[in-house]
Formats: sequence, C-alpha cells, structure tokens
Amino acid sequence: MVAMFQPPFCPPDEALRRMQERGYVVLEPRAMAEAVGADLDVLDALLPSWDRLDVDGYLKDGGRYRRRRHSCFVVEVGDMRQAPHRAHWQSLDYNALHGGMQRWFEPIEPAVANALGWRQLLMGLGRWCSVLKGERPWYVEAHQFRIDTTDGIGRPTPEGAHRDGVDFVAVLLLDRQGIKGGETRVFAAAGPDGQRFTLEAPWSLLFLDDERVIHESTPIQPLGDHGHRDTLVLTFRRDGFQGDSATG
Repeated sequence: MVAMFQPPFCPPDEALRRMQERGYVVLEPRAMAEAVGADLDVLDALLPSWDRLDVDGYLKDGGRYRRRRHSCFVVEVGDMRQAPHRAHWQSLDYNALHGGMQRWFEPIEPAVANALGWRQLLMGLGRWCSVLKGERPWYVEAHQFRIDTTDGIGRPTPEGAHRDGVDFVAVLLLDRQGIKGGETRVFAAAGPDGQRFTLEAPWSLLFLDDERVIHESTPIQPLGDHGHRDTLVLTFRRDGFQGDSATG
C-alpha cells in the first residue's frame, strides 16, 4: 500500500493571508466554494463534460494518455467574457518539452463555458487575483484535462516541475478513478521549502502564485484494468494572453 500525504487544507477566511505568506493555498471543496462564491451542486453539473475530451495529439513522448479541451476568457470586475478561440502557447523558458509551438485544442463546450458555475468559479478566483496583485482585467486560459492509463502510465505534468509563465494558477481536482499516484508537489521557486500531498475530493483546489512556487503532479498507474484523473487548470495572467507577442 502506498502512503498518501494529506493536503494542508486551509479555512476559507485564511486563504488570502496564506497566499501572501506562502505563495500557495489548498482548500477542501466546501471551503473553495465558500471562498470564491460558487455553488458545489451547480459546479457538479459541469463534470460530465470531462467524458467528452479529445486526445492531446501534441505529446512529444508519443503518449495517448492525455485528453483535453482549452478556451480563453477575460475576467474583470463584474464581468466575464470568452475570448476568440486561440492556440495555447508557452515559451521554452517555462515548458522545455512542449514550449515554442502553437497547440490548437478543441474548445471547451459552450454549455460549460456559459454555465453559471463556470462563471462563478472564474469570477471568484479573479477577485482573489485582484486582491493579491491589484484590480485589472485577468486573461484566463482554461484547460480541461483527463489523464488516463491507456499507455499503462499517465503523466499529468510530462514537463516535470515547472512554472507556467503567468501570475496565478488554479488546479482543481475533479475525479480519481482506479489509480495510484498523482501526488501533488509544490516547491518554493527561490528556496528549499516544499510540500507533497494527494488531492482526492472533487473540487479540491490548489491555488498558486506562479512567480513564487513551482509545481508538478507525479505519474498515475492503474489499480485494475483502467483508471483516470480529471482536473481543471485555470491560469490567470495580467497584460494579455501568453504568446500574444510571439504569435502575432
């Protein structure tokens, strides 16, 4: 049996202070919903869309273990709008494996992007960003991921421990089925401090200051014939989407 380290959950009223102190915070589902002003029952209506993700055809290790959709949004005070569909782009400085190229993924389904729970979640996290770094429009890239064991092993972060080249990253664990592994690891970008834990409950949140910490998730393996791990990753960046200048 593999030991799992419990997440360092934080009360919702301490979340922003913990972010300022440590550069990351972990919230259990009800605390997350309270902190961002979302309804868990409304959010749960989004979960079936993870069964309809397309295979990521850009994996340089030749794997078929990742499915995803990707869309972009702009969040401002009292408003959220979807941006025109665009490629996902990262520089090689932040993603040595898959950086430097435009990756076109199928967009998030309109029923998800227009859902009340989606709006509550993005706008609530956008408010956090503005409290922490000043009020402004936030350019959000949303990634629906399913990592499965099609290849016998699935890699949530094939690029290894990394930063994303944004201001903030939200990682929401949505489902774990028939797997071991998938441990989350967070390290100080400028020091030796680190923490490891396993997220299990749907809508658990890891929220990161991308300038202060690096993160990764360990590979998953099946406990039986097949397994998967579903997440929603939201990145928040000031001054435009990553790649605006690189892609024209």
